[in-house]
Amino acid sequence: MPQDLNNTKNNFNRKNIKDLIKKYKPPFWVYDANTIYKKIKLLRQFDVIRFAQKACSNINILRLMKNKNVKIDAVSLGEIERALSSGFESKKNEIIFTADILDEETLSKIVEYKIPVNAGSLDMLKQLGKVSPGHRVWLRINPRFGYGHSKKTNTGGENSKHGIWEPLLAIPIIKKYKLKLVGLHMHIGSGVNYIHLKKVCKSMIENAFELNQKILSISAGGGLPIPYKFNDKPIDIKKYFMLWDQARKKISAFLGKKIELEIEPGRFLVAESGILIAKVWATKKTSNKTFVLIDVGFNDLMRPTMYGSYHHISVISGDNRIINEEETIDTIIAGPLCESGDIFTQKEGGTIQTRRLPIIKIGDFLIFHDTGAYGASMSSNYNTRPLIQEILLENNNSTIIRRRQKIEEILNLEKIR
Repeated sequence: MPQDLNNTKNNFNRKNIKDLIKKYKPPFWVYDANTIYKKIKLLRQFDVIRFAQKACSNINILRLMKNKNVKIDAVSLGEIERALSSGFESKKNEIIFTADILDEETLSKIVEYKIPVNAGSLDMLKQLGKVSPGHRVWLRINPRFGYGHSKKTNTGGENSKHGIWEPLLAIPIIKKYKLKLVGLHMHIGSGVNYIHLKKVCKSMIENAFELNQKILSISAGGGLPIPYKFNDKPIDIKKYFMLWDQARKKISAFLGKKIELEIEPGRFLVAESGILIAKVWATKKTSNKTFVLIDVGFNDLMRPTMYGSYHHISVISGDNRIINEEETIDTIIAGPLCESGDIFTQKEGGTIQTRRLPIIKIGDFLIFHDTGAYGASMSSNYNTRPLIQEILLENNNSTIIRRRQKIEEILNLEKIR
């Protein structure tokens, strides 16, 4: 949920943000470690919390997770390397690799470090079994339905590339290569509500019964929503756990043994911990529109352009004037990219929206709230723009955890001659 900048009890208050602006010069990302710790604590009923690091993959954030005994889900060779660099140990089941394909380099690393594989395709099981008999595997099952806050975040159903459609076909492959099936995994998309949650729990029970394998764990996947607007209701974690715990108990009774219940949150743990701070460099008007142009684009924060996602925006004056929050105008917030779609106030599909915001001047600063998930981790160098710096707040101290990239570093990748 967006933090009230006027509340001095929040780490993200006006004074603290102004101090950060003076110290680091926008644009930059900021994360609050205390918020992450609070979110981890909310999920302690689950046997295993496994962070979907694609949401926020900075190794310093991963180390915060490890300090609180959170394990890691990796979806690429790069994420495996990040986890290892952050201190996670594959031998202690601290890393799981989740994907739908296995390339040679990734397969080699997985076999070398004996990293369990959460297989989303039958071909993965065959490729793994041929070179690593006895390897520990999970089955990622497509429950034949999905849900998400956007069509692009729906990870189940016949239009989804994720998961195994006929999990029974995996059993002969597992037996042929003597693979060790340790768990079943389901994830239907981001923004799951209770109606769809009941359906996925039911599907997990049905699949576990039908497969009838002596698994050790089931995974609830991720997708836990967070309130991006002040009037959004936070998810009831107790109810969420209760539904999955009931499913776990039924499967445990059927198998005659207690199984562990994992959860795989990404956004839930980090989204509310982060803000993005940008500076206003131009304002302009058309016949009936007011545009405010800032120094971050969709190469920095992709979610509004990709999904039509909403992020609350606050204004901090650059000239120490008092911002009149009551006097607002319809405003479009746009970035610097040479792209018409570089707009932060739009619906999914690209329909431009206005936002009621105070009167904004050149030199003011905009705060994008709840950007800790899928913010920096989705950034790119589009328009040859360097990645911006990331700052971590912890124990009343601020630290640069990713320095600002230099243009020369981008160009050096291409200097062949």
